[in-house]
Amino acid sequence: MDLPDVCVVYVLRERTDGVDVLLGYKRTGLGLGRVVGIGGKVEAGETVRAAAVREMHEETGLEISADLLEEAGVLDYLFPTAPAWSQRSHVFLYRAPVGDPVETDEIVPAWFRMDEVPFERMWDDARRWLPGVLRGGRVRATYTFGADRATVVAEEPGRPMASAR
Repeated sequence: MDLPDVCVVYVLRERTDGVDVLLGYKRTGLGLGRVVGIGGKVEAGETVRAAAVREMHEETGLEISADLLEEAGVLDYLFPTAPAWSQRSHVFLYRAPVGDPVETDEIVPAWFRMDEVPFERMWDDARRWLPGVLRGGRVRATYTFGADRATVVAEEPGRPMASAR
């Protein structure tokens, strides 16, 4: 299946009492109004890692290193009633220190405690795989969304894979 590539990065920040994850309130485009990971489309001639670095800077003002991105999986999203929305998402974790993110036209970034990630405000698939990835697992799955373009109606295999660490 030939799907357009996108990328998403989950920046993790260690605290003395746990870990935070950087997410963003989407202000424009696909996902408007949802809480999302930071990322976007891979441009022609661009590697997925380069796109992740660029998108992080464009959406939050943060500078990250492509070499420190940890591959966490690949997700295919299928929207039979809106084929232009279908895409292949390359998922990364980033554990190196970063500065303070800034609000942009596209994203209002916010740190969330790992146990307070607002899955009810995210895409329907996130609750199915993101907790495992944030704990260091990997995922390879395909999610098909229904006619409402919001609800997952099929998933394959849909389960986080064990961490390679």
